[in-house]
Amino acid sequence: MRIARFSTATSGPTFGVLERDTVATLAGHPFGELRFTGERLDLAAVRLLAPIVPSKIVAVGKNYREHAAEMGGETPAAPLLFLKPSTSVIGPGDPIQYPPSSSRVDFEGELAVVMGRLCRDVPESAALAHVLGYTCANDVTARDQQASDGQWTRAKGYDSFCPLGPWLETELDPRAVTVSTSVGGQQRQHGSAADLVFDVAHLISYISRVMTLLPTDVILTGTPAGVGPLQVGDEVSVTVSGIGSLTNRVIARG
Repeated sequence: MRIARFSTATSGPTFGVLERDTVATLAGHPFGELRFTGERLDLAAVRLLAPIVPSKIVAVGKNYREHAAEMGGETPAAPLLFLKPSTSVIGPGDPIQYPPSSSRVDFEGELAVVMGRLCRDVPESAALAHVLGYTCANDVTARDQQASDGQWTRAKGYDSFCPLGPWLETELDPRAVTVSTSVGGQQRQHGSAADLVFDVAHLISYISRVMTLLPTDVILTGTPAGVGPLQVGDEVSVTVSGIGSLTNRVIARG
C-alpha cells in the first residue's frame, strides 16, 4: 500500500491511499485503522507533500562500508547517530536551498523508515512491526561545515536539507531494496540495502534503547558510496526500488 500526503487547490494537507492514478482520501491520519472518506481524486490533480511531518529525524552515519571509506574512516562499531530538525523536511518538487554560508553542499540518497507505533527498548525480532512504511530521502549536507564544525548539527540542519517522498510504501522488505541517486539525469550513487552495516531492524532496536521513537519519527538509514556536490540549478533524484523517485531542484537561498 502506498500512502501519500497531499494538498489541492481547495484543501490543506490530507492523507490518502494511492490506487493506480487516483488517491482515495483518508479521514484523519494513517496511524491505526484506516478510515476512508469515499472521495477519490486524480493523482494529477493533487500536489504531493512530504509524506510525513516527523517529530524527529534520527540519521545514521557511515552505514555503508564503501561510503565510510570514501569519507576517510572506518565503519563504526555501533550505529553512529545524529539528529536533523523536522524543519529541514521538504517534499517532492520542493526546492533545496543552497545556503550562502556554504561552499559545498552534497547529496546523500537514502532509504527512510517511518515509525508507526511508539517504540522503546524493542528487540530486533519485533522492530519491523513498529514501522508504518518506507520512503526515499536525501540527507543534504553542507560538507564544508561538517568538517569545520566538528559536529554535524549545522551542516545537516538547514531548512530544506531533508527531502522526503514521494509517498510511503507499507509493503516492502527493507533488506531487498536498492538506493540510487542521479544529478541532471546522470547516476552518481547506487547501492543495496543488503550491504548496510546495521540493517533496519537493528537500527530501530538500537535507537529505541537510546530514545523513545514516536509515530511519525523518521530514521535515515545511511547513504551508499558516491556522494558529491550539488550546484544551484541542479535537479537531483533519489530512487528506491519498490517505492519510486524523489526529485528536487537546487536554488540559491536568499
